[in-house]
Order: sequence, then structure tokens, then C-alpha cells
Amino acid sequence: MTVERIVRIIAGFFIMLSLALTHASGSADLAQPSWLWFTAFVGFNLFQSGFTRFCPLDIVLKKAGVKQGCGL
Repeated sequence: MTVERIVRIIAGFFIMLSLALTHASGSADLAQPSWLWFTAFVGFNLFQSGFTRFCPLDIVLKKAGVKQGCGL
């Protein structure tokens, strides 16, 4: 597993954990439509892309002609 994949997994986990803790403390109501659902989507996408290497933004950027890194 590469450093990039581990970073994605940990970042996604921390985003989802912070949302869960905010909800548990009563600071946010996830039953109501809000921008927190967008944050949850981003966190989940980061987390799953660390395992599966599937990232929708990756696909969009490649089709838009953005060059990939050198892989270092």
C-alpha cells in the first residue's frame, strides 16, 4: 500500500469520525438536509478510494487533460 492510499484512508476516516462525533454531541442534526452530507460524501469517497483506487474526481481531471504526477 502506498503513502498516498494510506493518507486517503486516514483523511476519509477522520472526516467521517468528526461528523459522527459532531452528531453524537448534538451539535449537528444529520437528519436535516445540510452541507454536512456533502462533507460525509467527501470523507467516504476518500476512505473508499484508499482501498479501491476509484475516485470520480480522478476520472474527471484525466478527461479534462490534467497531467498525472511522476509517481514519486
